[in-house]
Amino acid sequence: MDFTQIPILSILTFLPLVGGLALLLFPKANVGAIRAWTLVVALADFVLSLPLWFQFNPAEGGMQFTERVSWVPSIGISYLLGIDGISLFLVLLTTFLTVICVLSSWSIEKSVKEYMFFFLALETGMLGALVALDLFLFYVFWEAMLIPMYFLIGIWGGKDKIYAALKLFIYTMVGSVLMLVAILSLYFLNIKAGNAPTFDLLKLYQLPILPAVQFWLFAAFALAFAIKVPMWPLHTWLPDAHTQAPTAGSVILAGVLLKMGTYGYLRFAMPLFPNATQQLTPFMMVLACIGIVYGAWVAMVQTDVKKLVAYSSVSHLGYVMLGLFAMNPQGVEGGLYQSLNHGISTGALFLLVGVIYERRHTRAIADFGGLAKSMPNYAAVFSIITLSSIGLPGLNGFVGEFLIMVGSFLSSKPAAIVAAAGVIFGAAYMLWMYKRVFFGALDNDANKSLPDLTKLEWGYLLPMVFMAFWMGLHPGDFLRKMDASVALWLQSAETKRVACLALEKAPVAAVQAASVLGVASPEAPAALPTVEVPTPPEPTVGAPPGVLGTKPVK
Repeated sequence: MDFTQIPILSILTFLPLVGGLALLLFPKANVGAIRAWTLVVALADFVLSLPLWFQFNPAEGGMQFTERVSWVPSIGISYLLGIDGISLFLVLLTTFLTVICVLSSWSIEKSVKEYMFFFLALETGMLGALVALDLFLFYVFWEAMLIPMYFLIGIWGGKDKIYAALKLFIYTMVGSVLMLVAILSLYFLNIKAGNAPTFDLLKLYQLPILPAVQFWLFAAFALAFAIKVPMWPLHTWLPDAHTQAPTAGSVILAGVLLKMGTYGYLRFAMPLFPNATQQLTPFMMVLACIGIVYGAWVAMVQTDVKKLVAYSSVSHLGYVMLGLFAMNPQGVEGGLYQSLNHGISTGALFLLVGVIYERRHTRAIADFGGLAKSMPNYAAVFSIITLSSIGLPGLNGFVGEFLIMVGSFLSSKPAAIVAAAGVIFGAAYMLWMYKRVFFGALDNDANKSLPDLTKLEWGYLLPMVFMAFWMGLHPGDFLRKMDASVALWLQSAETKRVACLALEKAPVAAVQAASVLGVASPEAPAALPTVEVPTPPEPTVGAPPGVLGTKPVK
């Protein structure tokens, strides 16, 4: 069946919401049916997302599976969806982790129907934000994600849940308002250039903007996405949200919601404003390096194992940002790959923390010790995920970190040195935590009779372990599908950057630059030669030759 002929992205996006609305018709007391229905909906969405993997054309760098319907034509709003090699895996990660989260929520007893509804509604918001190619539509989904997450933390969270939920809401809203101002500014700049009103991202990519104006627009987008990542020093909402959220909330927050920030940089801020990106790259790389070291050092002194994992996210997302702003194939693909790795490894760590919390109702590292004796299977799974998180060769974390360090070395050697030091710090705090929890004397009576992993826990942990090995041993399966999109992304950003520099230098060059970028200019003379835009050297995509066997895209 040719899935390019059906609105597969719309079905994937709205199926969870439709399933959630149907869930509201279930009797509140029928908890078993509510859980089963939610799992069926989540599984159906995951299965329907698999054709994206099999029918995605890795040789094509542009958007695929596109859907376009005019929505509000008078002001240029359209219902425009599509994916490329940058968004493909984040969509698959979202549908995969939602199934895992539903299974891990089987122990939820309070307001089960409402909990499951919010989770399915959250999946619709996340998927919509990943596939939307109209800025207005993207903003709607971006805001829609916040509401279910607010309630998941505020109702089913820990003792300080209201504080954590409000902090998340306020931080995100501040960034969102500034991003909305930037979106409207971009919209009116496009009209001023003599073009038809539109929020179409693919058309706005071609809009030449003065570098000085780009700076402010980039800053507005970048702040919104930096909060979501979160980058240091805008990270303070994250440890509270992770610590207070229910287990599944922490998994989806780490696995997908944080990636909305890194995805936002790749899809919006960096390609729309390439001159500002180049100008601010040193600053962003410094912030990324600070995040890597700061997150690791603070994680090292935590006494709560869940908060330790939360601060490790600050460090790991620093690697992702460092790779993206290296602005070369190795760095960008490494950043994308590390986004997926973080979703698997850190998501699995939060699941494992949830397992022990349900048995002991404590997350204090000092309350444990010697658990490998009473829970050997649990200790074995935890050890694999720990090694995955610190980047052991053969597991998923190694590939992403290696590519990021290669990319950052080509861009900034000091940044690569900091990244290498961060790997050492990451190994230190993770292995030290593992030692204190699982080894030593089993002298706490409360730990001596703890049951090992149940069948249900095996059911949602084994897929995570499988993904850690698959991504570590066969990275080419993933990187090949990114290659063409990343190459096109880099080349398009460079072409626009050169054209926008021409726009700044002279009025005639500005008209020529508009011609190159396909933007109509009312001041253009009848016959004006096109400016010669240097074509950047063809990038070697994926990894250095001989590392992963990837080839340049022709």
